Amino acid sequence: MGWKTRSLIIAIAALLVTTFFIYFNNNNNNNESSYCEFPAIYNFGDSNSDTGGAAVVFESIPYPYGMTYFHKPSGRFSDGRLIIDFIADKLGLPFLCAYMDSIGTNYRHGANFAVSGATIQLQDAVSLNKTFCFITLSEQLFQFQEFKRRASGFYLEDISNELKARLPRPEDYTRTLYMFDIGQNDLHAGLLLMQEEVMEYIPDMINDLSSAVKQLYEGARTFWILNTGPIGCMPFFVKNYPPAPGNADKRGCVESYNKVAQEFNKQLEDEVSKLGSQLQESTLLYVDVYSLKYSLLSEPTKHGKQLF
Repeated sequence: MGWKTRSLIIAIAALLVTTFFIYFNNNNNNNESSYCEFPAIYNFGDSNSDTGGAAVVFESIPYPYGMTYFHKPSGRFSDGRLIIDFIADKLGLPFLCAYMDSIGTNYRHGANFAVSGATIQLQDAVSLNKTFCFITLSEQLFQFQEFKRRASGFYLEDISNELKARLPRPEDYTRTLYMFDIGQNDLHAGLLLMQEEVMEYIPDMINDLSSAVKQLYEGARTFWILNTGPIGCMPFFVKNYPPAPGNADKRGCVESYNKVAQEFNKQLEDEVSKLGSQLQESTLLYVDVYSLKYSLLSEPTKHGKQLF
């Protein structure tokens, strides 16, 4: 990502962090000093929130990635921080380590199961050859459950205080923040391979994501679920699959692709609302990343320095 893209990410992150804290401040009956004190974060997602998973599993991510903040490759497909980094920083937590990166990792404050290219649903061989990876949401969820089982077992054993300090405390799981930022690659693969048919499997994607939340609810209570951005504005699509006449919006984005993202987001929002009714002890926040990203793209001066 170039500096202009990084500026866009920072602007989005600032808006999301503000939304996050306003929401929990307005929906918590405790005093203000403790309204948002999460001991840890567990994240499930793709490249939008991958802090090193792909770099460990597949191949290192070379310079200039990481150049403007970390000043070296950081395992992120960005030259700076990601949205999840800003969230962790605002919560007073260290940046999340990738679950796969076991070298010197401290898991006391959470772990990141996101891997670049990850999808909600399993992709076929053709999709995988187009840079999507085999690590689906269900696999990330399995990794978390296995991590929780092992960490809890170790913590209850007679181990050194030094090792125990690097593991999550069993009582923290219900007080932890669980984040989802995934789905973009499913839609991306569908648009490349099936075009209009991609709409048909959106309900299955939503069901799989909903099932993941329900499984976590056995020991989790607070969920932050991000929708997908305007994929029709992604440079990859605009450059390699430019919109046909009549299929471009006022910003030059591929309108039909954005309609796919909008449909996914609509169904996701409806499902999050249902989950809020079903999981009565939970707090679920549906985050409208699409509107924030599109607003920043179409009205850059409204949010600060013009990016384009």
